[in-house]
Amino acid sequence: MKKTKKFLLILFSVFLISTLSICTFIGNLLYNIIISSSSSKDTIYADYSFKASYYYENWLTNTSNSKDEYITSFDNLKLHSYVVKRNKETSKWVIIVHGYAEEGKLYSRKALHFYNMGYNVLVPDLRGNGKSEGDYIGMGYHDRLDVISWANYIIKNDPQAEIALYGTSMGGAAVLMASGENLPSNIKAIISDCAYTSVYDIFDYEIRNYTNSSSFPIIDSLNAVTLLRAGYTLKSASAIDAVKNSKTPILYFHGDKDTFVPISMMNKLYNATSSKKEKVSIKGGKHSNSDLVQPHIYWKTIRDFLNKYMK
Repeated sequence: MKKTKKFLLILFSVFLISTLSICTFIGNLLYNIIISSSSSKDTIYADYSFKASYYYENWLTNTSNSKDEYITSFDNLKLHSYVVKRNKETSKWVIIVHGYAEEGKLYSRKALHFYNMGYNVLVPDLRGNGKSEGDYIGMGYHDRLDVISWANYIIKNDPQAEIALYGTSMGGAAVLMASGENLPSNIKAIISDCAYTSVYDIFDYEIRNYTNSSSFPIIDSLNAVTLLRAGYTLKSASAIDAVKNSKTPILYFHGDKDTFVPISMMNKLYNATSSKKEKVSIKGGKHSNSDLVQPHIYWKTIRDFLNKYMK
């Protein structure tokens, strides 16, 4: 009897160690593919064409006379932004936040739209992207604090600044996560395009779609490794929890044909938002291309929204 118990204990221990080893391997593999900033993300984007929508313009880097500005993050990373100030002095600003595995210069088209609307623009490279330091992608969580740091950079140089935050996809989630913080009063409005409710939710959605089965234990393995290597959990990176505490007006956009981040997430975010809010569903819009599909509606809505809250 004792030998049987000992055998079962050994068998269980081997099973447990093997399971933990496999989960650790899977978690690190996914982290290296998805979260690490050093790996190519082309395989993730293989079935989606939305990345191409930003490559048409070169205004930001070639003809805007932008300046490269740098700040130090709360965890001592050197972060980069492109800053373009209008010739006619104004204290109206927009911080334009890019999406997953992208960089600020890809948002030249949108920066030019805001500039032509009369705004100074600041376009950061999020940590781990472009010219900014960092060995992991923040998925909006640590980025929310970096966005606030950029806002404080503007305010330090222009105390009368009125600032709008604008973000697409992961950038949209980042500005929404920022909305739950104690924001400077200079931040007057937030615009979020095709954001996810939380990192856990979007990874769960993508894993289930890709594997056609439950995301357990894959997502839990990635969650544990992300906490150990990047210092945040997939559930803590939650836009939907943040907007419940928002005091800043928020405008939501989402394409009704978005298969990368489902439009149902916008509706959940909108319903959870405690501040003044508006939402627009763009007919025929896929992920991150609503401004290209319905440009008149898109930019008129933004102009009207910002005019309500910024002088």
